[in-house]
Amino acid sequence: MHAWLLPEAVEDLLPEEARRIEMLRRRLLDECERWGYRLVMPPLIEFVESLLGEADDDLDLATFKLVDQISGRTLALRADITPQVARIDAHLLNRQGVARLCYCGSVVRTRPADLFSTREPLQLGAELYGHAGLEADHEIIRLLARILELAGISSPLLDIGHVGIFRALTGGLALTHEIEEALYAALQAKDRPALAELTQDFPEPARTGLRMLPDFYGGAEVIRGAAACLPALPEIHRALGDLQRLAGELADLSLSFDLADLRGYHYHNGVVFAAYAGANAGPVALGGRYDGAAARFGRVRAATGFSLDLRLLARRFEAKEKAMAILAPWPEDEGLRKRIEALRAEGNIVLVALPGDVACRADCDRRLVRRGEEWIIEPFEGD
Repeated sequence: MHAWLLPEAVEDLLPEEARRIEMLRRRLLDECERWGYRLVMPPLIEFVESLLGEADDDLDLATFKLVDQISGRTLALRADITPQVARIDAHLLNRQGVARLCYCGSVVRTRPADLFSTREPLQLGAELYGHAGLEADHEIIRLLARILELAGISSPLLDIGHVGIFRALTGGLALTHEIEEALYAALQAKDRPALAELTQDFPEPARTGLRMLPDFYGGAEVIRGAAACLPALPEIHRALGDLQRLAGELADLSLSFDLADLRGYHYHNGVVFAAYAGANAGPVALGGRYDGAAARFGRVRAATGFSLDLRLLARRFEAKEKAMAILAPWPEDEGLRKRIEALRAEGNIVLVALPGDVACRADCDRRLVRRGEEWIIEPFEGD
């Protein structure tokens, strides 16, 4: 095997793609800062108990693990940064009231999400802690819409659901883990025959309510339809009220509602959402409310947020044309060296030609030449 080969679904970022991703990263994190979200940088590895909670089965399977040669304990390479940010909020910052945090860093996963994904996404996200009201969900969805706009997705479709409806319908059933997972899969796929089979022995109103969930997908009208048809449980009434309020407050965005979308149901506990950049494509961002996820760190906090893969998003981002450089000769005197430094200080790219190097000329459209006692810039199209 060649020493330069990389593992499957792992790749290098070459200059143009790396430049595009870095430009987008700076733009998006700057916007998060303008909204009051403070940047944090958690470590790539932690003790496995910190990164994985008891119910994180999917995350557990996605996580690489190794033995710490110092402590002998099991370490994990992070597959998701969100739990780390929750730990920082709960244990290190320990602020009273609202805290807004953002992040961007690589995560590593045992398997890619699909045939076209990498096992090393560059995860960017924002989290809002300390406010249980719907205002926090509103803010985080608006921030996501703005982030996607800056990435070149001007009218993303924001698909919104509410995990509370599923939890209300199944709350008294004492389901096994296997049945709960099968229900989740059937609802996600809107597989009505499988859903009918799984719920055939369920008591009412859970049986009818679960079977109806796949029908409630579309515009804000599905919220009214669900209110008329679903069991009149207090939790369902509150969840539908939240969705109705968001439908009104975010009416200027492209919204749809899907009451069968339970993505991350074992992690989230309220409003959940996914952003799409076009038809017949997967989501470009995911998010939702996850109150209490930081309880294992000793502090229960209301929380909502979103995350996305910056590498995936950057494929849709059109960076500015590559800035061409000024070609300068090797600085054999102090005057030329100072002239080069001044040009770089002004924001120019100045590429110094090393002795014998001609390949560098392809990246230059101007050159620095001596005219009398001065160094001036002239157009350069190559020799």
